Amino acid sequence: MTIFKCWQQARETLMKKIDLHTHTIPTVSDSDFEFSLPKVKEYVERLELDAIAITNHNTFDSKQYFEIRNSLSITVFPGIEIDLEGGHILLITDTDDFEISDFELRCNRVSSIIRTNEDTLSIEQFNEIFLDLSKYILIPHTDKKPNIKQETIDFLKPHITSGEVASVSKFKRALKDDDGLVPVIFSDVRFKVQLTNFPSRQTYIDLNDISLSGIKSCLFDRSKISLTKESGNDFFQATDDGLVLSTGLTIILGERSSGKSVTLNKISASSGNAKYIKQFSLLHNDEQQFNETNNARLSLVRHNFLGEFRKVVEKIVQVDLEQNHIEIENYLDSLKIFASENEKKDLYSKCVIFSENAFIINDLSNLDKVIKAVETLIKNNEYQDIIQKHLETKKLKSLAIELNQKAFDSNVDNNKKNWVNSLTSDITRELRIKTTGSVIEDLDFYKIALDEVKVNKFNTVTSELKISRNIHREELGKFSVVTSTNKIDGAADLQKIGRDKKTYSTAFSHYNVTAYQYLLKLKELGVEDASLFNFFIKIESVTLNKDGFIVSGGERSEFNLIHEIQDATKYDLLLIDEPESSFDNNFLNKEINSIIKHISTLMPVVVVTHNSTVGASIKPNFLAITQKNIEDGEFIYRIYTGYPSDKELVSPDGNKIENYKTLLSCLEAGLDAYNERKEQAYDILKN
Repeated sequence: MTIFKCWQQARETLMKKIDLHTHTIPTVSDSDFEFSLPKVKEYVERLELDAIAITNHNTFDSKQYFEIRNSLSITVFPGIEIDLEGGHILLITDTDDFEISDFELRCNRVSSIIRTNEDTLSIEQFNEIFLDLSKYILIPHTDKKPNIKQETIDFLKPHITSGEVASVSKFKRALKDDDGLVPVIFSDVRFKVQLTNFPSRQTYIDLNDISLSGIKSCLFDRSKISLTKESGNDFFQATDDGLVLSTGLTIILGERSSGKSVTLNKISASSGNAKYIKQFSLLHNDEQQFNETNNARLSLVRHNFLGEFRKVVEKIVQVDLEQNHIEIENYLDSLKIFASENEKKDLYSKCVIFSENAFIINDLSNLDKVIKAVETLIKNNEYQDIIQKHLETKKLKSLAIELNQKAFDSNVDNNKKNWVNSLTSDITRELRIKTTGSVIEDLDFYKIALDEVKVNKFNTVTSELKISRNIHREELGKFSVVTSTNKIDGAADLQKIGRDKKTYSTAFSHYNVTAYQYLLKLKELGVEDASLFNFFIKIESVTLNKDGFIVSGGERSEFNLIHEIQDATKYDLLLIDEPESSFDNNFLNKEINSIIKHISTLMPVVVVTHNSTVGASIKPNFLAITQKNIEDGEFIYRIYTGYPSDKELVSPDGNKIENYKTLLSCLEAGLDAYNERKEQAYDILKN
């Protein structure tokens, strides 16, 4: 045995499997569940864990903790998950009884502050409660919602050991970032009575004896953590019964009823956030699913394109020009009467303040938006590296300070004006009560003029909006989805938009006159303010094939598959069950294989297949073969795994099968059938 192999085996015996994020108590920050101690025991045994931590939201119960600790043979650490500055952070302490007593008192202070799911601890409160942070393990959510802000992480360094991520793909990505925190992945499990499939999200650490200081030391060092005990970070545990698969592309093969779909279901249940494309799912009511997919995409494009216009409509609908004109007439009438009675003024009506106008209050809404935008740039974690390339944090903070000072000064100015206006209003009201003279009606000329400008601009903007144009184009494999806008053609279009039976003909008669009058007619019909923006243009999309023609019925299914696979980037894992059941080899080879291979560079992908185009031509990273055998009168299911180039595949209990023969059997119905088909179906045509 080589020195390297000796070292590798020794390292494997040292590796410890830990889960420092588990829940045993439902709280206001959590979903309700009934705790089960037997489930804790089952979880620890089935996943072969060496240590866990109990980390409930903003609370710690020492009585329950000791009950759990005394029932397990592994190390159980006391901990808490705290809502800190809008994010979550795990704080874990030692198992010493004295420390636990002190820890509970401090956690009780957290509980007293965080009473609702909207409450959060400030960094000052956090430091005041947990005075000596060097005593604890601190693990914030980094690539897992809700994230801890980067400035909070910077403030707590060097006490933060590592950052918790939500998935295997995020773990691998974070591991490559030498400037970021060391990533860890934990279950975040709720030990509820109904729990059947346990999450397989745990972290291995290179440690001999479990201790708080030992774990803390490992979590600072990215070379001492991994996803698996023996296979490093190119593999992950996919199910709670020990199935290890590639973090790239794994193909699962097997005969009928050998456990392939069962395996996929278990992987899905253990992963937490998997995109699962089931067999034949894309062919059930194909046209309906195609339309649903198209409508979902169309809804997003509509939201993005009309987002700003919607805000305009919501403001314009509040403008009442007719009422403004009535107020102007009333003002002019009162002004005429006041002028005609000028010689009859009494002592009260002669006072200068009797006809004083109020100060105009400054609108600070735009200033507030600018301040929020700057704060977003400062607080954003996901794109901080890009932001800092163009805008220094120091300058952004300086801008935020200056803008906030401007807002403060403007608010002070507005408060002064409000005070004077209120005082003037009180005095004027008393004078008008006592006078016998006529009073000029109050009128806000600025508001009325502004309303006229708003309506004119609204009419102009809406005219531009009605011009037909392509607003979005998306390429999905060999397909293109083109979205365009067009004018409303008639009341029937309005009924489709409203999805109701209102009579829109009267409103539509104003559609090509003025946008403002058309808007008022829609409102008279009972269209809700929040929906009015939808009724000004049609937004439609067409899906085209590679030749530029609208897709056929068969192509819809192909489009659905491509869309579903690419949609997987929103998830942590992609599972596909026998895509060949619905699609031909040419499409699979030319379109699907390349997409699957690309997705597998971003996240783990598992495909069940019987098809050689998907099973072999795609060149997977890893192979799994399911088998069902009868042993001692009982059905035994096994999963054999290995690299595609391995001569033998091995099951967890040590059984082996020959890779070559098994592959031919699964993909080609055996060597004899393959040779016969090759000679009789292909070679004869060639010759």
